[in-house]
Amino acid sequence: MENEVVSRNFIENEIEKDLAEGIYDMVHTRFPPEPNGYLHIGHAKSILLNYGLAQKYHGKFNMRFDDTNPTKERTEFVEAIKKDIQWLGADWEDRLFFASDYFQQMYEGAIKLIKKGKAYVCDLSAEEIREYRGTLTEPGKESPYRNRSVEENLTLFENMKNGVYGDGEKVLRAKIDMASPNMNMRDPVIYRVAHMTHHNTGDAWCIYPMYDFAHPIEDAIEGITHSICTLEFEDHRPLYDWVVRELEYPHPPRQIEFAKLYLTNVVTGKRYIKKLVEDGTVDGWDDPRLVSIAALRRRGFTPESIQMFVELCGVSKSQSSVDYAMLEYCIREDLKMKRSRMMAVLDPIRLVIDNYLEGETEYLEAANNLENEELGTRKVPFCRELYIERDDFMEEPPRKYFRLFPGNEVRLMHAYFVKCVGFEKDADGRVSVVHCTYDPETKAGSGFTGRKVKGTIHWVPVPYAVDAQVRLYENLIDESKGVYNEDGSMNINPNSLTVVQAKLEPALADAKPYDSFQFVRSGFFCVDAKDSKEDALVFNRIVSLKSSFKLPKKD
Repeated sequence: MENEVVSRNFIENEIEKDLAEGIYDMVHTRFPPEPNGYLHIGHAKSILLNYGLAQKYHGKFNMRFDDTNPTKERTEFVEAIKKDIQWLGADWEDRLFFASDYFQQMYEGAIKLIKKGKAYVCDLSAEEIREYRGTLTEPGKESPYRNRSVEENLTLFENMKNGVYGDGEKVLRAKIDMASPNMNMRDPVIYRVAHMTHHNTGDAWCIYPMYDFAHPIEDAIEGITHSICTLEFEDHRPLYDWVVRELEYPHPPRQIEFAKLYLTNVVTGKRYIKKLVEDGTVDGWDDPRLVSIAALRRRGFTPESIQMFVELCGVSKSQSSVDYAMLEYCIREDLKMKRSRMMAVLDPIRLVIDNYLEGETEYLEAANNLENEELGTRKVPFCRELYIERDDFMEEPPRKYFRLFPGNEVRLMHAYFVKCVGFEKDADGRVSVVHCTYDPETKAGSGFTGRKVKGTIHWVPVPYAVDAQVRLYENLIDESKGVYNEDGSMNINPNSLTVVQAKLEPALADAKPYDSFQFVRSGFFCVDAKDSKEDALVFNRIVSLKSSFKLPKKD
């Protein structure tokens, strides 16, 4: 179509310019997490962005673990990250790599820099290196070891590799410019001694490259064209380019930065989540109150809802925060036409239909989703004794309360009109049983038009009810106080988890982990994959049905 307006983000504009100018003849992206924790919603943006760019330009997408720091990395995190990325739908095909696969090339790269006079072994302590670095307004001071000969540096670096020195005793530094206005260029450390067992290479190495040195080498070796990363790496780009240039890679990758995804009033920092896990505040990195990808999956979010959310957030250079309500909007939008609407009673009391034949059961037809006929229908058993929600009955109702109260008539969903004729209370004075009569002429689907009622309530048949634990979630953080206190502790919401014992209609008895449904009037729920058993179902509330969130209007 002529004059079609194509909306692109700024990264796509840069890529198309590079392709048009022949700088690259294809697009090759990667997602390079450090396996020191679980991925969160912000990582989902990076994964889908990098994978989406490769797809859009018919290029390639690599999965690579940036495992250069054995102090925090674990195989558990490697496996969890792989599972998350596969679930999101990003396919790395046969291109799964580890930074540690390139340790030999990195070591050889360091040797090359030493031979070029571009790197030296330094004996200063970490604290002394910081002192020598200077400030944003004052230049740094050269290390007294900066002008060692190439031969001496080669010998010392080989001794570092061979385990002659203890941790922190010596480092290898790039020789750049101690007066550079960019602090990252003031002779950064590129190798350190660390006598640690690595999850992938074992004890083969006792020196490890620093991220800023390793990352550009990994990209260059793999033939990455566009190294897409978040804005905090913008100041590191000159060092990235320096490493690639000095090591003389023939097709240098290009680093482009974008703004991180920040969600309001949630915890995404790995060290904070680690503390919550260790303190037992949450039951693991996949606790449904967190926004790790594993937690969102366990709670019942779908890959499609995350993709919709990332698309709505967009890609830009300016930092901003997104309301958690937008993520909830996306899962509601994704599920509302796809899931069956089932009856579940979360705070049950009994309803007895006094004029219904005792011991009789009839099976009523119920539409699975009134907005989507393709989901079909199901049969629901109906009998004399039912469970209803406690708040669907009031002894003395306020004005405009249209559910059950003495003398009032309502429709039982998919069933009949019933009229309240009495109630019973337990020893504590709480209503325990509501008595009604039903009108057999008012069966749903019968075409009855004799009179109308204003209220409809859902129910579950007592003899056929399925017991289930249902978990209701609020924000983990007390939003009124902000995420963190002055002392760095977190404002945990004491009501972030409420557990109730619910009664479900029998069709839910066969629900499997990750199966999700809409419970009428209560929200969308998902079978918990961790704690649910065949004879002891556990459901997580994914999201309630009501939302104040509105998509911004387009110009």
